[in-house]
Amino acid sequence: QVQLVESGGGLVQAGGSLRLSCTVSGRIFSINAMAWYRQAPGKQRELVASVTSAVNKDYADSVKGRFTISRDNAKNTVYLQMNSLKPDDTAVYYCNAGIRRSPGSWYDDYWGQGTQVTVSS
Repeated sequence: QVQLVESGGGLVQAGGSLRLSCTVSGRIFSINAMAWYRQAPGKQRELVASVTSAVNKDYADSVKGRFTISRDNAKNTVYLQMNSLKPDDTAVYYCNAGIRRSPGSWYDDYWGQGTQVTVSS
């Protein structure tokens, strides 16, 4: 069974930093794009950042210059380094990955369980 396990959330003061990690476990063939989404109370889930290769990364305008996404393909892990955090960054953060489970299959979407990030003012 494929699982995405997130860690690194918590409570931090405005201006502080957190680093989220998400590791894919289980029997897989390959991983395409990996991404972080977030959902604040009463709001829709939004894309924060995505990565498909070392040079192909995309960020939401609200986090550009503050957040950095990276991935370690050997560890099937994606990271989100969050600096200069603001109260508006408070949300549940979800890891997402496009995973191919066998050579003959296509990519399916998988999600982590979510990790809470709370930024106090």
